[in-house]
Amino acid sequence: MDEECCEVVITAADADWLAGFTRTLVEERLAACGHLLTPIRSVYRWEGAVHDEPEARVGLHTRRLLVPAIVARTADRHPYDVPCVIALPVVDGNPDYLAWILAETRAPAA
Repeated sequence: MDEECCEVVITAADADWLAGFTRTLVEERLAACGHLLTPIRSVYRWEGAVHDEPEARVGLHTRRLLVPAIVARTADRHPYDVPCVIALPVVDGNPDYLAWILAETRAPAA
């Protein structure tokens, strides 16, 4: 079960901040890698108003059981009150790449 891979999506207003945060997660072995996309355009409702803002997005490749640690780390460091952190399942892929994700991330704490 602990070897299931997923992609975790995080967004932020500042692409440089998100790149630095991604580097921290990779250094801490919470993610094997992160693919940054910038700019993206986010349309959302916040505090009763609709916003249309540029943002950056990262797709982190990691173990599913590391998602709670990523959520906690993001809550600690992210400038947003309610940051976007969602996990998407990886249902299949290149077995060598999936093995690399597992090799480059730490095993979840028991």
